[in-house]
Amino acid sequence: MDIHSEVLTILDDVLGLGGRGHSFTRETALLGAVPELDSMAVVGLITSMEERFGFIVEDGEIDGSAFATVGSLADFVRGKLGG
Repeated sequence: MDIHSEVLTILDDVLGLGGRGHSFTRETALLGAVPELDSMAVVGLITSMEERFGFIVEDGEIDGSAFATVGSLADFVRGKLGG
C-alpha cells in the first residue's frame, strides 16, 4: 500500500481540492497553508483515515504537528499501521 498516495487521495476528497491535492509532495505545508483545512476538515480527515486504514485515533493522540505537512500526516498514518 502506498500510504503517501492514499493520504493525498483522502486530502483531495475531504478538502474538495478537485485534484489539486495529488500534486502535493511530502514537504507541502498543510495546516495554515491550505485554506480548506480548518478545524472541521481536520475531524473529517481523521474520520476518513480511520475508515480507509482501519485504525482508531484516540483523543489526545494526534495534534497539529501531524497536520504540518503531507509527510508528517503520512508518517502519522504509517506509525498507526505499525510501520
